[in-house]
Amino acid sequence: MKIGTRLGNAAGRILFADIGVSAYLVRRTLRRWRGRPARPDFPHQYRHWVHLFDTPSRRRMAELRTSLRTFRQRPRISLVMPVRNTPHEILDAAIESVRGQVYPDWQLCIADDASSTPGVRDLLERHAAADRRIALRLRTEFGNISAATNTALEMADGDFVACFGQHDLLPVDALYWVADAINRRPDAAILYTDDDRLDQAGRRYEPYFKGDFNPELLLSQNMISHLGVYRRDIVAAIGGFRPEFDGAQDHDFALRATELVHRDQILHIPRILYHRRANPAGSVASEDPKPEAAAAGRRAVTDHLRRIGSRATVEAAPESPAHHRIRHTLPATIPLVSIVICTRDHESLLRTAIGSIRSRTSYGNYEIVVCDNGSVDDGTKAYLAEIAALPGVTVFRDDSPFNFSRLNNAAVARSRGELVCLLNDDIEVLAPEWLEELVSFAIQPDVGAVGARLWYPDGTLQHGGVIIGVGGVAGHAHPRLPRGHAGYFGRAALQQEISAVTGACLMVRRKVFDEVGGLDEQIAVAFNDIDFCLRLRAAGYRNIWTPFAELIHHESASRGSEDNPEKLARFRREIRFMKDRWGATLDGDPHYNVNLAMQTGDFSLADPSSRIGKQAAA
Repeated sequence: MKIGTRLGNAAGRILFADIGVSAYLVRRTLRRWRGRPARPDFPHQYRHWVHLFDTPSRRRMAELRTSLRTFRQRPRISLVMPVRNTPHEILDAAIESVRGQVYPDWQLCIADDASSTPGVRDLLERHAAADRRIALRLRTEFGNISAATNTALEMADGDFVACFGQHDLLPVDALYWVADAINRRPDAAILYTDDDRLDQAGRRYEPYFKGDFNPELLLSQNMISHLGVYRRDIVAAIGGFRPEFDGAQDHDFALRATELVHRDQILHIPRILYHRRANPAGSVASEDPKPEAAAAGRRAVTDHLRRIGSRATVEAAPESPAHHRIRHTLPATIPLVSIVICTRDHESLLRTAIGSIRSRTSYGNYEIVVCDNGSVDDGTKAYLAEIAALPGVTVFRDDSPFNFSRLNNAAVARSRGELVCLLNDDIEVLAPEWLEELVSFAIQPDVGAVGARLWYPDGTLQHGGVIIGVGGVAGHAHPRLPRGHAGYFGRAALQQEISAVTGACLMVRRKVFDEVGGLDEQIAVAFNDIDFCLRLRAAGYRNIWTPFAELIHHESASRGSEDNPEKLARFRREIRFMKDRWGATLDGDPHYNVNLAMQTGDFSLADPSSRIGKQAAA
């Protein structure tokens, strides 16, 4: 049975041709599908990208200075910088990167944390004397990062405040784009940007192209980080930085700040506007995480969860220990889950699916509803009769022409559960707590669909969430990523909000399913799950993907061929339906990034010759 959004080879070729992707990108995509892991941070690729798109010319800087005249607001941006024993060349370069900003309405507040290295204070005093926008305070006692940052905050008088590291650099246009965003969105309360790293030779690498604000991902990692810019009244309201969270003080600060604003006031600027320098030992936080910093981060997230009334617990993410896993608490009386499976003539697959559910699932309150779409195989019919006699299993027959949406809607109508889990007949349960994990998110009032991590039998990733716009309509994140790889900045191993999840394993509250009208029966085979998730999102719900509900998807065994004329014509119609219904929504995904390739979902850089790449450089 062909279920979900996976494309056959012929259908995939049609879709690629439809969007005009280059032969190079087709070859690269096929390599990923064959199981080679994505490498989104190839140094030579990124250096090439930087050269083409992120090396401002003098002419471009002159244009930006001229455009300042059109700004209706000229917000003053205060950068707070704690300093202690920084090498002179590095400290001087950091300060000069601020003084060289195209946007002139800034303040640099420096707090020296009792430096003992000769010459550091002299260097700071020279800069302060040379530029009246630099405020300096020399602490007499060492206080560590939070105390020193708070000292710098005491001098900040700007409309917005941002933290700036003593080893780091701002690109010359960083504050211009922040001010530009504030002018475009005067209601913005928190802004954050993409960032990258600097090696010991000053070469840029490891770009983090982020998505729009993602509350679940912020619990797992500090996705705001640098360059994070906060309206000063918010900084005053939360009371600055807390020394008890040193090591994760920025994460704690971001969590407390986001509690005070609506998510629509948190604005992402998809540009690299901050360069983090490798530490003196030659490593960076993402490469060599300190256990004490990770522990402080877990305490900060726990504290945040308590403030918002959650009883969830926090632990290290198994595959990305510098990041966090959240375990949400289930109610004392757990809700009934209806597991809905549509099938036809796949006895061995169905036997594996049902057998793994019954033998491996630890959740104690579920029913299974099986819709048999006209099976003719004697073995399948015998097995269906066998399981129909089991307690908690319902089997009914529907001999109408195959329509995945209609069959699932009919099965849901016959089910009794408060929660519905759509499940393919070619799924095999791996993690016993898969239902607990899905339920823990699905019962939250603002959550729509919840998706699981699905693996191919060969141990590569089949479903890590769905990215809207990839391949023209939608595509899987981190396709074919090998087991054990955490993905792009941990995103294949962390809970997160996502635009859509596959219908191969999708949980949703029945009330929400009914509210949006279930699956659209105009879409018989492909993209019905994507359309459903987009309608949930349009209704104000958040879709969630979690890697901690794990199952095997024996997809190739049941999807069938996509290369006969009738199926290819149907597939074209469903693509056109999605494009007609969703229009510009399919141009990009808020949880991806315009600087990342839209031909695949592997988080590689946008092709410099592509429309997306040119848009990123605009």
